[in-house]
Amino acid sequence: MRRKTRAIRLGSVQVGGGAPVSVQSMTSTDTRDVAATVAQIRELVGVGAEIVRVAVPDQQAVQALRQIRAQVPEVALVADVHFDHRLALAAVEAGVDGLRLNPGNIGGRDKVAEVVRAARERGVPIRVGVNAGSLDRRIVERFGAVTAEAMVASALEHVAILEDLDFTAVKISLKASDVPLTVAAYRLLAAKVDYPFHVGITEAGTLRGGLVKSAVGIGILLAQGIGDTIRVSLTAPPRHEVWAGYEILKTLGLRRRGVELISCPTCGRTEIDLVRIATEVEERLQGTTRALKVAVMGCVVNGPGEAREADVGIAGGKGVGLLFRKGEPVRTVPESKLVDALLEEIEKL
Repeated sequence: MRRKTRAIRLGSVQVGGGAPVSVQSMTSTDTRDVAATVAQIRELVGVGAEIVRVAVPDQQAVQALRQIRAQVPEVALVADVHFDHRLALAAVEAGVDGLRLNPGNIGGRDKVAEVVRAARERGVPIRVGVNAGSLDRRIVERFGAVTAEAMVASALEHVAILEDLDFTAVKISLKASDVPLTVAAYRLLAAKVDYPFHVGITEAGTLRGGLVKSAVGIGILLAQGIGDTIRVSLTAPPRHEVWAGYEILKTLGLRRRGVELISCPTCGRTEIDLVRIATEVEERLQGTTRALKVAVMGCVVNGPGEAREADVGIAGGKGVGLLFRKGEPVRTVPESKLVDALLEEIEKL
């Protein structure tokens, strides 16, 4: 059972309220470079990003944001703002679909009220984002350390400021680089509010280590019904974040988009270059959006049976491979042509 949350909208994307868990990323370009930022947003949308966040550190960036918005109207665009309420106001005016800011650090109540007024008029939700590494010193001192309770207290303080202004189009994130701390914080807050959650493990690391850490942390929460939108934060080109997000959701049966690759771990019976073939298949199918199960197996004896639920697949023999569909053989193909034959069969589907 997924946690019941209120719904908010970022452009055409619903977050919470029973909507599918959405996948998002953040640009790594300098927002002031309009061409580079637009190109990266289009790349992210092309691989499935439904929400894209851009950093807005200064007035030059927010001016560029207006041009960026005009060139990528199809994506839910979120402005990441810190400390300066004027940047938030300008971002709303530029046409963003969401704001990521903490009302406690953009000025006094009058300045927060200005932002809330503009956001309400344009139907722009606000994400309150708490990071373990930047907790207010006052809260850390109160709890004696950076704890799940401290993170939740920080989030509730920021949310209370918005609620006092009768603004509830809110989603919340509670991120740390420590997986148990992140999981504990989300669990604790889930029992206190019904706002939708943006889930992720911040500063997770590079492509390999970060993928593991993010899959564990995000996976635990989603498996317990917690999470309405996710970002896999990686020190890597952001397109990998989107791919990883969908892989996590597919693994848990929450979304079906693109290819689910089934491949065996190899053993002494393998008589083809299975690692190379599986890697090439994965790379060549990355742009596929249709939900398909594709199997690449190393044993012609057990392969079709073990991958019976695959839509299509190959199972290797000595210098050849068996092409099969739904566990039934189609034809035998030389090893050198296995990948092309598999791709041709997928095209037929």
